[in-house]
Amino acid sequence: MALKKVYSADATKCKVTFIVEKEAAQDAATVSLAGDFNSWSSTETHLKKSKDGSFSVTLELDAGKEYQYRYLMDGQRWENDWKADKYIPAPFSNTDNSVVICIPSETDLKAAAKKPAAKKTTKKSAAKK
Repeated sequence: MALKKVYSADATKCKVTFIVEKEAAQDAATVSLAGDFNSWSSTETHLKKSKDGSFSVTLELDAGKEYQYRYLMDGQRWENDWKADKYIPAPFSNTDNSVVICIPSETDLKAAAKKPAAKKTTKKSAAKK
């Protein structure tokens, strides 16, 4: 399992890709993501299965925050992310939750600042009369 983070140019948003490798999925047919960002819904955020057997989904989260989350395999088995940024005790069970930290470091801020601004596109007018 892994996390990939990319911050917006103004560092107010963080696109996080949540990845469950084939070995961690343990032949699961489906993987869902539940966390602070989706009110802990186990049915709202499904990861897409890749040809290599891994699963992933990318979410845009507000930067400057930490989010707790867990994976649900086949609607039955809860798993933590093996490579989460940290773990904290879950408030309603005798286990830990994974945490993704979306607080940009100085390096993240520099990389975000180097991104080119998005180009605006305009529709060309219809055929000339």
